[in-house]
Amino acid sequence: MKFLKQCFLILLLLAHALVASAEPLTVAIAANLKYVFDDLAAEFKKETGIETQSVLNSSGKIATQVRSGAPFDVFMSADMEFPEGLYKDGYAVTPPKPYAYGLLVLWTQKDVDLGKGVAGLADASVGKVAIANPKVAPFGRQALKVLDYYKVRAAVEPKLVYGENITQVSQYVDSKAADVGFSAKSIVVAPETAGKGKWIEVPAESYEPIAQGVVILKHGSEVNGEAARKFYGFVLSSKAREIFAKHGYKLP
Repeated sequence: MKFLKQCFLILLLLAHALVASAEPLTVAIAANLKYVFDDLAAEFKKETGIETQSVLNSSGKIATQVRSGAPFDVFMSADMEFPEGLYKDGYAVTPPKPYAYGLLVLWTQKDVDLGKGVAGLADASVGKVAIANPKVAPFGRQALKVLDYYKVRAAVEPKLVYGENITQVSQYVDSKAADVGFSAKSIVVAPETAGKGKWIEVPAESYEPIAQGVVILKHGSEVNGEAARKFYGFVLSSKAREIFAKHGYKLP
């Protein structure tokens, strides 16, 4: 009996040591989540004690990295298509679920009249217009749909400058390298950028809803399964929904 107790204590100490030495959960996040993720990570740690670290890029770039063996545990995409592809091909172990809807805005830090909305981008007074690379960034894909909806794509396309993701679009706007940028509402309402320049929401009817999906990746399931499952559940929880709403997202 004494021997069994000693074995149990040793196993308990080993388990504690493994938990203490565990690597933080690595969450690959779409660029529009740059500011909201800090609040999500803080609340998740408060609830579970689990540390998280983020890797930020366009959704398409993240999907490519996952397919190339990047050791990410969870993927929070800016769309449903990229995580769905990873799930179908065996790189993710859960089908994607929408955690939020991203909203497009026009943002400028120059003396540009946004009163004409998207149609005003065709004016000669408007110079460069920044959008995220539509090949890898869902917000960029939808920005092109907006230009098509207002029938100004032919006039605006020569003015377009492409950022690899929404973060780089923000840099173009912030540095005034672009007159106007198609950004995410979550970026312009963040404390770090609030009050910089001016912005308007792009009418929702002019683009497809930007449903953003989360999946547990195969690496996370195999290496950090319990923490990955807890974070996945947290992202879909009522507390996370409150955080997303505060940061300018529409809720599913």
